[in-house]
Amino acid sequence: MAEAIVNAQSDFRWHAYSAGTRPDATMSPNALRVLAELDIVHEGRPKHVSQFRHEVFDLVVTLCDSAESECPSWVSDGRTEHLGFPDPTQIGGTDKEILVVYRSVRDDIGRRVKELLHAYG
Repeated sequence: MAEAIVNAQSDFRWHAYSAGTRPDATMSPNALRVLAELDIVHEGRPKHVSQFRHEVFDLVVTLCDSAESECPSWVSDGRTEHLGFPDPTQIGGTDKEILVVYRSVRDDIGRRVKELLHAYG
């Protein structure tokens, strides 16, 4: 969700790339649904962090609660930040309850990542 949110915001000078240590084969339909509620269309695909092994980034931000400890040390020689969020794919409950969690995580990501990127200029 973070990649789509950052890249959809025209006031950011940043371009986001998202990757994980255990990416699923497809984007979560619930993530796509709550992004669409904000008119954000994400057409990317989940990628493994090793795909970016030789890339240089201005800033690497880990988001999932477990990502900070699982992210390989070679991901960035530069600035790194961790903003922990619960993984909404791990939440149980009714569809309505699950969507509430997805919306909460989406909104928290949007707010906290935007604050972080503005702080870095």
